[in-house]
Amino acid sequence: MTEELDLVVTPGPHPVHVRVRAGLRKAKNWRELAKFCIVGGSGYVVNLCVFWFAFEVLEVHHLIAATLAFVVGVANNFWWNRHWTFRAGEGSARFQAPRFFAVSVVAFLFGLCVLELLVSAAGIAELPAQAIAIITATPLNFLGNKMWSFAIEVSRD
Repeated sequence: MTEELDLVVTPGPHPVHVRVRAGLRKAKNWRELAKFCIVGGSGYVVNLCVFWFAFEVLEVHHLIAATLAFVVGVANNFWWNRHWTFRAGEGSARFQAPRFFAVSVVAFLFGLCVLELLVSAAGIAELPAQAIAIITATPLNFLGNKMWSFAIEVSRD
C-alpha cells in the first residue's frame, strides 16, 4: 500500500512528514504559496507606507511607527489571505483572525532572531539581513496559516 493510499485509509492523525510529503506534490499548495508571497509583498509595501506616514508626518517614535505599521500590514495580509490565497471567507473571522495574528507574531519573532544572528554573529548588514530573515520566516508563516489559521475542518466518520 502506498503512503498516499495510507492517508485515505489510516484512522487518526497522520505523521507530519507524510502530510508534508503529500502536500509538496499538490500544485494547489504551490499556487497558494505564490499567492501568499504576493500578499506578503503587498503587506511589505503597506508596512513601509504606514511606517513612513507615522514617522515622518505624525512624528511618532520609530518603534511606535513600526508597531502601527505591523498591525496595519497584518490586517491587510489577513484580509487578502483569507479571501484570495486560501479562499477561507466562509470560515469565522472571529476564529481565523486571532490565529492569523498569533502565527504572524511567531513568524515575526522567528525572523527577528534570524535577523539578530545575521547582524550580530555573521556581520551581515542590516538591510540584506532583514531580507534573508523575511525569506526564512515565510515558510513558517505560510504553513502556520495554511494548517491552522485557515485550515478546513474535516470530520471523519
